[in-house]
Amino acid sequence: MVHIVGVVGILRKGSYNHHLLQAALELMPEGATFELRTIEHIPLYNADLEAELGLPEAVISLKQAFATADGVILATPEYNNGIPGVFKNAIDWASRPPADVPQVFAGKPFGVIGASTGGFGTILAQDAWLSVLRFLGAIPWCGKRVLVSLAEQEFDADGRLINDVLRQRLKEYLAEFVTFVQQQQREN
Repeated sequence: MVHIVGVVGILRKGSYNHHLLQAALELMPEGATFELRTIEHIPLYNADLEAELGLPEAVISLKQAFATADGVILATPEYNNGIPGVFKNAIDWASRPPADVPQVFAGKPFGVIGASTGGFGTILAQDAWLSVLRFLGAIPWCGKRVLVSLAEQEFDADGRLINDVLRQRLKEYLAEFVTFVQQQQREN
């Protein structure tokens, strides 16, 4: 059984990226499990705070989820043509202390998807994540993309993904990502 962790990269509970991962939960292929995580309760990174109190519980929990996952999918919004600060902050915390990076990130498949109200989806934020993931030693999956643009038209009032073409694209993305994760497991 392949275990995938999906992380919502925004704090707003009713975000389109949260809805996108809820759709992923429904569309996971057989033989795979999906755990939806948020970045709630992760404070702004502060080395003084880390030195004084250690890692916050929310950070420890996220790191454990990454370490035990077979693969991770980041659901990223795009702010000002880039990675949202709160999401980058969460990943920065998860990379602390540096000695933990190998067990949390190294050799782990990561995928990136996203939803935005803009016309280009989250293509720039997704591309920006690639250099961060490579630096951490993760294995970015660059297969199909899920770029939901004009997201307010693609989800109903209950947050359900209503565009059948996008649902199928997400389903295919998940199936191919799981296959990629399985290939990585066989090679390692």
